[in-house]
Amino acid sequence: METSIIISGFGGQGVLFAGQLLAYAGMSAGKNVTWIPSYGPEMRGGTAHCVVTISDEPIGAPIVSHPDIAIVLNQPSFDKYERLVKTGGLLVVNSSLIDSESTRVDIDAVHVPANAIAEEWGTGKMMNMATLGAMLATRPVLPLDIVEAALVEHLPAGKQHLAEANLQVIRHGYMVIAPVTG
Repeated sequence: METSIIISGFGGQGVLFAGQLLAYAGMSAGKNVTWIPSYGPEMRGGTAHCVVTISDEPIGAPIVSHPDIAIVLNQPSFDKYERLVKTGGLLVVNSSLIDSESTRVDIDAVHVPANAIAEEWGTGKMMNMATLGAMLATRPVLPLDIVEAALVEHLPAGKQHLAEANLQVIRHGYMVIAPVTG
């Protein structure tokens, strides 16, 4: 099984780190992975996106024009990628910054108040983790515990004090979408 994921937003929203995290977690899970970052001339505030492919088999081409999953963190990303998601795919929308609703009936769309969830735990800068949690709850491409372990292991040294908060944000993003079982 091969899954392609595009994560897109403004620079500074953690787009590239979210993609790296999925790539590291995929490697930890024994999968084949690719991670291709792209950002505009302004690292902070400019546009950024990355493409992550996670596969059980060797990956033939890491370039993706129609992803299985798109995580969109701002309105320009929604406008660009909503139409490109494959039929049967998933669109994860940061509803804290995006008011638009998908008009497509051939994909699943989940809306998660990512900034609001992250701010509950200290800073809106962790909103990328809320969207990853929502994605994993909807499409369990990787087990949540493996992604959490990769987060703790690969969080930059200067951000290690935020490890527990990031874990709480990814879990809350997951729980917003995951069905409650009793």
